[in-house]
Amino acid sequence: MQRLPHISVLIGARNIGPSKFLLGLSWKHACRFPLLTTAVHLRTINMSPHATKGPSGMGAAAKGEFPKPPSFKDPQDERQYLKERLALAFRIFAKLGFDEGVAGHITVRDPVDPTTFWVNPFGVAWPLLKASDLIRVDHDGQIVDGGPVRLLNVAAYMIHSAVHSARPDINAVAHSHSIYGRAFSTLGRPLEITTQDACVFYNDIALYDNFGGIVLGPEEGLSIAEALGQKKAAILANHGLLTCGKTIESCVYWFMGLERCCQAQLLADAAAAGRGGETVKVADEDAEFTYKTVGAEVAGWFSAKPTFDLMELQAAGDHKN
Repeated sequence: MQRLPHISVLIGARNIGPSKFLLGLSWKHACRFPLLTTAVHLRTINMSPHATKGPSGMGAAAKGEFPKPPSFKDPQDERQYLKERLALAFRIFAKLGFDEGVAGHITVRDPVDPTTFWVNPFGVAWPLLKASDLIRVDHDGQIVDGGPVRLLNVAAYMIHSAVHSARPDINAVAHSHSIYGRAFSTLGRPLEITTQDACVFYNDIALYDNFGGIVLGPEEGLSIAEALGQKKAAILANHGLLTCGKTIESCVYWFMGLERCCQAQLLADAAAAGRGGETVKVADEDAEFTYKTVGAEVAGWFSAKPTFDLMELQAAGDHKN
């Protein structure tokens, strides 16, 4: 009887599923290599996806010394650093096409006076924003510090003030009328967990389904904050997307990822409907396991790092002052 001792290694190395390999065997091959057929059957039994799971988390996803966000002894130094990162965030959003006229805003809590936050001045183009342009606003809506254009977007204040007040655990909030998020928000449905990337938002995204018009009063902002709860993101019906994070980087990455997830679901739903079917959802156990790694705060910060590094290089210091 001819034996193929290397076949099990070959299957694993090429990542060929055992069941697919077995389907590829002809009846003649199965009869000729009964040991191979038996081995594949055994491998199929032992290759349950749940049986191969190891520990989750970013520590399990990388080997070596993992980077961390910088720490500061002087809150004034931290303030300047955060303002520069916020300026980069706006330039990133602009490059990705998330700006829509004068709509949209990103805020960061001030480390010197945490009852205030920094935000973009109303009407200043995002690709041109510098740290020195940003304005600092208190929770009464008063501009207490900042650049030469001291004009506050009322909607930005109403939404972000409510979220910052309700969520002392987060430091940054982003909202924009991005095209795919805006399109998806008209469907009145939650994001479905259909891909590994969507697992970032497994049980961690809200649907605010009560659009109350442009946010010019406190009621809508408070309602949005209430709907968001303790989650990292929200789909605002007929409006757009909102994300938050402990760092500017994680907040921005959650927004970038949610926009792409909305795009992917719109495409997948259309393709599935065209075939008279439905998309395949990720099982709850697998989604939860994946979320513990890709949905963690440190994962958001780290995943945004390449984007911020590139924008900082392209800005060549212009974003600072």
